[in-house]
Amino acid sequence: MTALTAIHQKVLVLNRGYSAVSVVTARQAFTLLCRNTAEIVSTQDGHYESFALKDWVDVAELQKEFEPEAHHWIQLPSIELAIPKVIRLLGYDKFVKPKVKLTRRNLYARDKNKCQYCGNRFQSSELTLDHVIPRVQGGVNVWTNLVCACLRCNTRKGGRTPKEAGMKLKRMPYKPKRCDSLKVRIGKKQYSSWKAFLNNAYWTIELVDETG
Repeated sequence: MTALTAIHQKVLVLNRGYSAVSVVTARQAFTLLCRNTAEIVSTQDGHYESFALKDWVDVAELQKEFEPEAHHWIQLPSIELAIPKVIRLLGYDKFVKPKVKLTRRNLYARDKNKCQYCGNRFQSSELTLDHVIPRVQGGVNVWTNLVCACLRCNTRKGGRTPKEAGMKLKRMPYKPKRCDSLKVRIGKKQYSSWKAFLNNAYWTIELVDETG
């Protein structure tokens, strides 16, 4: 792994109460650690251990000798340092529930790339977004008025409502509680420590093992 690749490795950020609030790059994580606004959280056998950056540097040689495969590494001028997997903010105790943004990608994910009129699955390039209540009739860009539609169905519907066009939606559009388009690909060994802090009822990161 090159230094450029290593500095962009993902690091899970916890608030002071050990709830996951964000994912940042290793570069951003080290910036927070250098400012002494965060500490490193290491998990092993179900136990947590906290490290200030200077303490993490002190154990780097032992980590390199006894568990080199458990970490990604970044080369500094005088030492090779393990990239932390989890950091904890020392002065932030709020829990931020992520908002699912209204984007084309998230709409495709919600509808699983299926046309909501014919029910067939398509490549993203073959799909369009349809306003259930057409814009010419006052329809707006909101979760509950946008669906995926194939070119054929969208053309057939035109500037009409589904009822006017004699078409029926496979499922009524809705605002999802989580963002299914956001996935973080992780290795089972390297990032298993994340699972201890992620609660799918509140967080939007889907863990996908690269071994599958």
